[in-house]
Amino acid sequence: MSTTKEREELAAIALGVAREAAELVAKGYRSRPASDEKSQKDLVTAYDRASEQLATRLLTERTGLRIVGEETAPSVDEEPRRGRVWFVDPIDGTTNFVHGHPFWCVSIGLMEDDAPVAGAVVAPALSVTWTGFVASDASRPSEARRNGERCQVSPVAELRRALVATGFPPDRETAPQNNFDSFQSVKRRAQAVRRCGSAAMDLCMVGDGTYEGYWERRLHSWDAAAACAVVIAAGGRITSLTGGPPDYHVGHIVASNGLIHDALVAAVQG
Repeated sequence: MSTTKEREELAAIALGVAREAAELVAKGYRSRPASDEKSQKDLVTAYDRASEQLATRLLTERTGLRIVGEETAPSVDEEPRRGRVWFVDPIDGTTNFVHGHPFWCVSIGLMEDDAPVAGAVVAPALSVTWTGFVASDASRPSEARRNGERCQVSPVAELRRALVATGFPPDRETAPQNNFDSFQSVKRRAQAVRRCGSAAMDLCMVGDGTYEGYWERRLHSWDAAAACAVVIAAGGRITSLTGGPPDYHVGHIVASNGLIHDALVAAVQG
């Protein structure tokens, strides 16, 4: 198992690489870049591919660890992976990016034995960065930061007072995995629900206390690895949609400040 110091160092490397990749992608922001459909309503651009190539090269040079990138990974990512593995989302929120919407980011996360332990998320259009690492020993505590400042989850303890977020999979034809029923159920019970189009940013905003909770279906490991490390490091809780251990490859997850978690799980179940 890696030490806390190693995880802190790897989170710093992730931030540096994500910043370089985000700088590359930002050159195409608001340019209406051409896009293709990888699958129904799931877009990809030349900037996604260039960002992943850059991040892969830099992570290889700086760490030598294995890398799974969205644009080169299998479309179904259900393979458990032992040891330390980087998960790269070169643009999380590509549809937003294509349309000139500011909620998109570069996400680089490290998982160890399939658990998120460190990562960084960079959202250049909003000038926001998040980083986090999860302690593995008593040398120092876990740490999450937003724009370099320590952050933690919200103290709100009631779902009716909570601002929560969610998202919807590109293929929304099949119930119940389209998330519509859960959205209506949570919308009736929470103070408000937001849907911004970037899972990594939504999760990070649970970690920095903006949201009290977040849930989504059918995420991929590259969507969640970095941001879930931020949530955990900030004192949050992550489970499956039914409250059990999360499977980041299946991607049905609930994240929260911990205080509203059981109520949110119940609302998601309807």
